Amino acid sequence: QVQLVESGGGLVQAGGSLRLSCAASGSIFSVNMLRWYRQAPGKQREFVALISRSGSTNYADSVKGRFTISRDNAKNTVYLQMNSLKLEDTSVYYCNFVDGSTNYWGQGTQVTVSS
Repeated sequence: QVQLVESGGGLVQAGGSLRLSCAASGSIFSVNMLRWYRQAPGKQREFVALISRSGSTNYADSVKGRFTISRDNAKNTVYLQMNSLKLEDTSVYYCNFVDGSTNYWGQGTQVTVSS
């Protein structure tokens, strides 16, 4: 089974930037959709961004224009560049992909945006 490990979270002031990484223990070359989700305390997990194998991307309206998802198949890693961070971006961020009937999640990385 593939393990996903997120990193790069932390405490940042509003308006700042962070880059999250999600490293897979196996090859992601054949994985079509790689996704980032986030979950704030007391809220449901929500979609943030996805990238296809061809490099097509899609974003939640709340992050469009501020976040950029990318993937490096050679490094088996997916990234989330987050700019112009807002207080409401505070969440635990998770990477995800689905392979057949298996839904893979990482353990999450905490992002806290302060005023």
